[in-house]
Amino acid sequence: MATVVAKVGVKKVKGYLYFVDKRGNVARAQMARGGKKGGKVEVVAKAGIKKKSGFLYFIDKHGHIAAAAMARGGRKKKKKR
Repeated sequence: MATVVAKVGVKKVKGYLYFVDKRGNVARAQMARGGKKGGKVEVVAKAGIKKKSGFLYFIDKHGHIAAAAMARGGRKKKKKR
């Protein structure tokens, strides 16, 4: 399961997409709706976390940055006859 990496406590506003950007900060962008394009990206909180490969970083329901290990490999495909 996911573990909390940084306690930021961001309050989410409806209509925005929240994510962890390349620099490890919490950012948001307005979601595209009804043919309108999405908005510009703005930094909401500076956390500056270092991302590890193989992990998915997201904002949990409490507004903190959390990380979960990504599933790799999967199931082997059957050979065609």
